[in-house]
Amino acid sequence: MGEQKDEQRALEDDEPEVKYRGIKAMPFIIGNETFEKLGAIGTLSNLLVYMTTVFNMKSITATTLLNVFNGTTNFSTLLGAFLCDTYFGRYKTLGFASIASFIGLLLIDLTAVFKGLHPPECGSKEGSHCVSATPLQWLFLLGGFTSLIIGAAGIRPCNLAFGADQFNPNTESGKRGINSFFNWYFFTLTFAQVVSVTLVVYIQSDVSWAIGLGIPAIFMFISCILFFGGTKMYVKVKPEGSPFTSMARVLVVAVKKRGLKMPQQPAVSLYNYTPLKSINSALPYSNQFSFLNKAAIITPEDKLNPNGSASDPWKLCSIQQVEEFKCVIKVLPIWAAAITYFIAMTQQTQYVVFQALQSNRHVFNSSFKIPAASYTVFTMLTLVFFVPIYDRLIVPRLRSITGKEGGISLLQRIGFGISLTVVASLVSGLVEQKRRNLALTKPTLGYEPHRGEISSMSALWLIPQLSLAGFAESFTAIGLVEFYYKQFPENMRSVAGAFFFCGMAASSYLNSFLVTIIHHTTEGAATGNWLPEDLNKGRLDYFYFLITGLGILNLGYFLVCSRWYMYKEKSNTGMVEMEKKDEKSVV
Repeated sequence: MGEQKDEQRALEDDEPEVKYRGIKAMPFIIGNETFEKLGAIGTLSNLLVYMTTVFNMKSITATTLLNVFNGTTNFSTLLGAFLCDTYFGRYKTLGFASIASFIGLLLIDLTAVFKGLHPPECGSKEGSHCVSATPLQWLFLLGGFTSLIIGAAGIRPCNLAFGADQFNPNTESGKRGINSFFNWYFFTLTFAQVVSVTLVVYIQSDVSWAIGLGIPAIFMFISCILFFGGTKMYVKVKPEGSPFTSMARVLVVAVKKRGLKMPQQPAVSLYNYTPLKSINSALPYSNQFSFLNKAAIITPEDKLNPNGSASDPWKLCSIQQVEEFKCVIKVLPIWAAAITYFIAMTQQTQYVVFQALQSNRHVFNSSFKIPAASYTVFTMLTLVFFVPIYDRLIVPRLRSITGKEGGISLLQRIGFGISLTVVASLVSGLVEQKRRNLALTKPTLGYEPHRGEISSMSALWLIPQLSLAGFAESFTAIGLVEFYYKQFPENMRSVAGAFFFCGMAASSYLNSFLVTIIHHTTEGAATGNWLPEDLNKGRLDYFYFLITGLGILNLGYFLVCSRWYMYKEKSNTGMVEMEKKDEKSVV
């Protein structure tokens, strides 16, 4: 023990003093993130409309491609987090990713600027022939997608952690700075979303695609300038190695020692060792996933180094490593439940656009029309207005009743949001029934190119389902981010951020698979194709009701997993222990 302390003091003496610039670095980081989000969201929010109108894709093809793109983008964050933590560090990763994102946005804009890089425009009349994209045109579009995927892989899991790195976590001012940074981060995210789905989308849809897609590229260029402009001020944390290696060792050693018997007092008999300067909280022995505990059984063949560490980490693991691995495993069932939640939320950003295109988008009796892709702003506005009310008014009252710091537990918050997506999907189906019936039984308002007749139903009827989606996101999405952040080991918080996006990725792939199955299964059915180009000839309402049913099943699954889950909490001694939560009901 004395040798370990002496070694730690020597390491601390050898390290140069870190100069935290804190708030002084924020103009560069907050500005970089604001313009980065304005660039990325400004393009992605209207990409579905761009692919169907400019690239002449069928809605099923465009939706599938967008789902695959979103899925790949979100899954890539796990690889980005691994490379960042293991090899490159956050500064180099963010710098490279920012340049990649700019190149991607520039390539997509070029497909709109030059006529040779997109197909000729289809005729405005029903039945007009549409020319498909050439291989060169596909090359530029997919090249832009690929660059955006590379950029997102580095930016999404690293930007929050990099901003927090600029504050000293050991001082009160530094802790307050970190909290303020998180607040500003989510404010800029919402600000970028609102600007993108209103002003930028309006320019893209009603002024010019070339200008509308060029603006996000310019935003991203400004983002790169701001990021590299603050280089000399940044605290650049060196990579500490991959936590995945430790988890792999636990699994391998547990399999090797599967035939051994556990000691009678495992909490005191199993091998335990905490590395010097570890940022992870100490975790005591637990009985969950007990087969993994055998990785910490000390045998006569196991040798220890003078500082107490295992001489061969592939033959002996500490109980600390085992419990850290358990933290990740336990989150997986909750993560799986979030996938169906994301599928339901996806419909409020995809098919709601097609619903708006075939609805009356005029604001009351005026001549102004809301762009179809801009209707998702109602989800964002609901979240923006509700979160402060929830945080300042609702949580304090709930806290006085339940005695819990957050008013309700994290799983209760997530579960309530999942239940709201069920209601949102049901309302979506009912609204689509109304829209379709009016289109088939009442005079229409004209013809929407590439789609069909425009229903006389006001598109403002889409606001209730979008608002419900906003309420659901304020509970479940924010709750998931906080849940992953608190339940993962401290050295895996970049991975925790990537975990959130991986859930979105899985939902994108599953949603694409579900849409394809529905499309092919119902094409020859008596009811006709549920998801044709012309929604008036389909049954999108049935699809929404299907999502409602899946949501109900998913809610039941989530409740079962929540009753089983054991939180990671700090005990009075400062150690971290796993305690069975006392709630009997989540929602």
